[in-house]
Amino acid sequence: MNFNRTVIYMKLSQRLVLRSQLNWKPRSGVTILLGAALLLFALVSCVQEPPPPLRIGTNVWPGYETLYLARSLGYYDNTPIRLVDYPSGTEEVRAYRNGEIEAAGISLDQALVLAATNPDVRIVTVMDFSAGGDAILGKPNIKNLPGLKGRKVGVESTALGAFVITRALGKVGLSPQEVEIVPLQVSEHERAFKEGKIDAVVTFGPPLTKLLATGAKILFDSKQIPGEIVDVLIVRSSAIQNQPDAVQALVNGRFRALEYLQSNPLDAAGRIALRTGVTAEQFLQSLEGLSQPNLQENQRLLSKTDPMLLNSINRLAEVMLENNLLPKPVDTTALLDDRFVNQAKW
Repeated sequence: MNFNRTVIYMKLSQRLVLRSQLNWKPRSGVTILLGAALLLFALVSCVQEPPPPLRIGTNVWPGYETLYLARSLGYYDNTPIRLVDYPSGTEEVRAYRNGEIEAAGISLDQALVLAATNPDVRIVTVMDFSAGGDAILGKPNIKNLPGLKGRKVGVESTALGAFVITRALGKVGLSPQEVEIVPLQVSEHERAFKEGKIDAVVTFGPPLTKLLATGAKILFDSKQIPGEIVDVLIVRSSAIQNQPDAVQALVNGRFRALEYLQSNPLDAAGRIALRTGVTAEQFLQSLEGLSQPNLQENQRLLSKTDPMLLNSINRLAEVMLENNLLPKPVDTTALLDDRFVNQAKW
């Protein structure tokens, strides 16, 4: 509000009213209309503009669906929260870097990549641990990981895609240079596999569920690297400072939706299925490949007195640095922010 301008208009309006009370007759009705307009402008100037929405990016992954479920159930309590769905983590990371979103549901490796160049990254919630939800699927004639040597493998052009293929091949003494990497968006995984354009694919979410149903074979999954693939909710430190109520509403709504999913799985899955294009049964099946920590577990994980999560972050950062997946070391202790999970209530 421009206070000085408002005061001037108010005084002008008061003078017009005073003159009319003293039987001063204006030459026309224009003066009266002008006074009314000035008074109206002054009142409008006093009204605060609505706060900008907190914009949260997500990509295709079942662990982020509780954010949308909370919206469907009205759990954000009319707080200005805008969820933005991106085709892949690549677009989501780009949007964060460009300042198009203030928060993001994102994999931990991508959070580390962002933190290496954006020191304002803060982890406010652990969304899930992948326990089979990320996998390398191969054609039925490929027996094992060594069988991928010289084959075409579809991989999303993200830190997560590079991390999974690097860790998987490393377990059998191979490197990514010994396979033919075919860059693919997540939306292209299913079609490329079915059309024979690739022999295997690093995938997750709906494509994983659908390809398994058509006979694809699991060559590797995240159960073999427990605790290494983590999905988190990150928020800019500036948004935490400027929009703390919106961040708190987001965290509250998310954990309330997680409780709803656990107590009413069929209804929750039905709501989510409408948005994701899979059946309710397929969505519930996809949840079997991940573990979603509840509020109490998040309070423990984000507490710096419990080293479990911090140790996992440090191990992941070391692996990424060794394989040139991280541009530079990250101050991992500065990433964790537990204030919102500690204050969560509904």
